[in-house]
Amino acid sequence: MTSPTPSDSGRDDPILHVTLPAPSAEGPLDGVALIVLSRPEVLNALDFALIAALTDALEALDRDPACRVMVITGAGDRAFAAGADIPELAAQSPTTLTIDDDFHRWERIKRVRKPLVAAVRGFALGGGCELAMACDLIVAGEDAQFGQPEIKLGLMPGAGGTQRLTRLVGLQKAKEIVYGGSFYSASACLELGLVDKVFGADEVYDAAVEAARRYAQGAFALRFAKQAINDGIELDLDAALRLETTLFSACFATADRKQGMDSFLEHGPGRAQFTQR
Repeated sequence: MTSPTPSDSGRDDPILHVTLPAPSAEGPLDGVALIVLSRPEVLNALDFALIAALTDALEALDRDPACRVMVITGAGDRAFAAGADIPELAAQSPTTLTIDDDFHRWERIKRVRKPLVAAVRGFALGGGCELAMACDLIVAGEDAQFGQPEIKLGLMPGAGGTQRLTRLVGLQKAKEIVYGGSFYSASACLELGLVDKVFGADEVYDAAVEAARRYAQGAFALRFAKQAINDGIELDLDAALRLETTLFSACFATADRKQGMDSFLEHGPGRAQFTQR
């Protein structure tokens, strides 16, 4: 199925639409939420209002026990998000950016505990590329294009583009992408390690929600694993291993662990059943 249009979703918001459970070809997917960025007239450009709405929605879903994984996509087939809203950004100054501090919301997105899957068609540029990189998995269509073109506006990436990109593709490739400001195809980004999977354009949504369905199997274990990976990479190895051991031990206090291991003991390897709640 193609990516749902805003009219398919259950939240009455002109710029952001949330559906829980997410639709799929087989029906609604328990535990999976769909978030649609909906400013198609400006290629889903990320103005401050859209980032605020997205942050609020992510945090609400992060608290909702009915949600285990979130899929983020853009309305239409031309763009995931084509960057910042340039007219809005052009009106800013160092003073307004500091006082209003709208960029703190990017740190809040980083702190979302549940896995995020980006389903990308068309342009994912500037802030759109940074939003995709803030997700745990990027599923891209063959028509997707990624890039950090801020340098051509006399700017530099400001929402994680210099840091997450470097961690994903390496120092020299990140410099090439940021310094040159060029656009890169999905296939090129797959080779670079920026994108995780590439599908035909009409298959992107199905592939993204299928990945989310597979991930939506253990609420607490997923959160702990994400924390271990994301926080651990910022630590030295010994500290990261201690964090891993602490979070591994915490899994033993959860109902998910008991259910999963009891099922394994009953059914054996390869046949264990995990019932989503």
